[in-house]
This record gives sequence, C-alpha cells and structure tokens, in this order.
Amino acid sequence: MSTEQVYSESIEVPAGIKVTLEGSVLKVKGPKGECQKDFGKMKVKISVNEKFIAVTATSKRRDNYAVTRAVAMHVKNLINGTVNGYKYSLKIVYSHFPIQISIKENRVKIDNFIGEKFPRYADIVGNTKVRLEGDDVIVEGPCKESVGQTAANIENATRIKEKDPRVFLDGVFIYAKA
Repeated sequence: MSTEQVYSESIEVPAGIKVTLEGSVLKVKGPKGECQKDFGKMKVKISVNEKFIAVTATSKRRDNYAVTRAVAMHVKNLINGTVNGYKYSLKIVYSHFPIQISIKENRVKIDNFIGEKFPRYADIVGNTKVRLEGDDVIVEGPCKESVGQTAANIENATRIKEKDPRVFLDGVFIYAKA
C-alpha cells in the first residue's frame, strides 16, 4: 500500500523578467532576449504567478522527484539565460590549409577545410548570434540549449573522418563556456 507523494519545486522570478505559460510552453523574456521551452512530455504541472514558478509532480513513484528537479533546472537555465546570457568560445586550428569561416544568414560556412574544394556548413539554432574575432568563433545567446547546439554543430562540421586524429589536428574546437 503506497500512498501518493507530492514533489514540488519553487523558483523565484527576478525583477524585470516576464514569464508566461501558454499550454505546456513556458516563455521567459528578459533584458538579454527571449527563450521558450515546451514541457508537454514531462509529467509535471507548472504554474506561474508574478513572483514564483511552481513545478509539481504527484505520483506513487520516487523517480518523479528527479523529473521535478530536472524541469526546475531547465526553468532556472531559461531565467539565467535571459538575465546573463550564455557564451561559448571556439578556436580555429589548422596546420597547413588556412580555414576560412563566414556567417551567412542562419548558417556558418567553412571553406578550405584540410584543402577541400567544397565548403562545409553548420546550422545556427534559434536566436543565437555568431561572430568572428580573429581565430576565435564566439557563439552567444539567451537559450543554453540553442547556444550549445550551435557550438556543437560548428565543431561537428569540422570533424575529420577516416584519418589519423594525431596527425590531422585541424578543426574548430570549443575551449570555453561562460
């Protein structure tokens, strides 16, 4: 005979942040931008008022505590991103053929990678901004998932296959996350 337990997390909303819940989509708007996430597949109830966001799960199973904590951390990341933003730094590394990177609309174009004649492309996800500073590629934005996925797309676009990675060290690599 197990009884139902209620797992709940409460997240404080800082001043200057606007949070709205439309169905299962949580939208957070702040000084650095706007971010949204769909929690439709999570078995939690989210309620929003002016000062707090409550994440609640009711179940006979203990693993819903972990789901509640995970959703609460996603909400905290949304709030933190709209207040402070996220930034990934990538370094362009090459030994013989200089890599040329350009940004066109919502794609990053990588030319002359290990002497290839055809360019490689990486998609920019969401409202993420990408800029070049010398041999660095800076990826910034309010959504942690979008910024991380964009940086991973750029890194994966320069992955070398079927060659010895100890010899062919060329690529664009993540070296800092802030």
